[in-house]
Amino acid sequence: MDVRLNDILVMKKAHPCGEKRWIVLRTGADFRLKCMGCGHELMTPRHKAEKNIRSIERKDPDSR
Repeated sequence: MDVRLNDILVMKKAHPCGEKRWIVLRTGADFRLKCMGCGHELMTPRHKAEKNIRSIERKDPDSR
């Protein structure tokens, strides 16, 4: 799955604050994600995050 910095991930399950969208702050073996609702940040293994992604929103689809 092609996940890049500053992508917005729409997850299958909502965060306890009610928001389903997370912004990607770091990629690699782990993702660092920030909740778009409350600002909570977390690190999670890539395979766990990829399993829960519903869609990816990009501001500039041509950027690498």
